[in-house]
Amino acid sequence: MKRFAHKVEFGVCILKDYWGLGVGTNLLKESIAWADSNGIKKITLNVLETNDTAINLYKKFGFKIEGILENDKILSDGQFYNTVVMGRCNR
Repeated sequence: MKRFAHKVEFGVCILKDYWGLGVGTNLLKESIAWADSNGIKKITLNVLETNDTAINLYKKFGFKIEGILENDKILSDGQFYNTVVMGRCNR
């Protein structure tokens, strides 16, 4: 649809064995570069509220918190968790 043609949503998952090796940073850089080279003006993503490492990485690359989805996920511990909605605009 034309009204959404300027926007993409993406997600990244890194196996625990590869945490701290820069894989997430490189995937994020490449995703942003792809979006910029394809005329994408807005990138959105969702991240679990407890994932401070990812939230800080996204902020470092210009993403801002745009909202919270309360009690959005139930994890294997049986507890409810919020989802943080983040976005980055390139006008």
